[in-house]
Amino acid sequence: MHFLRKLEVVTDIAAFIGILIVVPLILSMVYEVLSRYLLAAPTFWAYELGYMMMGAIFMFGMAYALKVRQHVTVDVLHGALPPRLKAAVNIVGYCFFIPCVAWLTYALWGYMVRAYVGAEGSGQSAWNPQIWPYRAILVIGFAIFLLQTLIEFTKNWIALIANDATDI
Repeated sequence: MHFLRKLEVVTDIAAFIGILIVVPLILSMVYEVLSRYLLAAPTFWAYELGYMMMGAIFMFGMAYALKVRQHVTVDVLHGALPPRLKAAVNIVGYCFFIPCVAWLTYALWGYMVRAYVGAEGSGQSAWNPQIWPYRAILVIGFAIFLLQTLIEFTKNWIALIANDATDI
């Protein structure tokens, strides 16, 4: 378990980066509102920067949400189960979930590489920035999510085998 806690530091760092991104998101949105309504000069970049930063916040936060058990569960059923059975149900769920997250991470990698090689712009505004850095954030976010999913699978497996599923 000590090794798993060391790996979870990656999740904690990603979550902290997500938290830090909130500040420039707020500042850019305040600037946009002031520029638009006080100066009658809206920016051409605020929309895209906003969705990119908001997406980054979600990407860097989803692994942490899994770590602290904040993802959606059917607690009426799951909460009523004994700890070992809960761990077994979690393991079965992760067996279906891990391949999906791995496939999505792999697909996003290709999506990012194509954007980089093709110098693809976003196409959402006059700013039209290169989109590959944002797609790289998607890849990084899902890779960290996959790592945390594997960690949670391992924690549940250890709890099931060791007959100590008190914190599952």
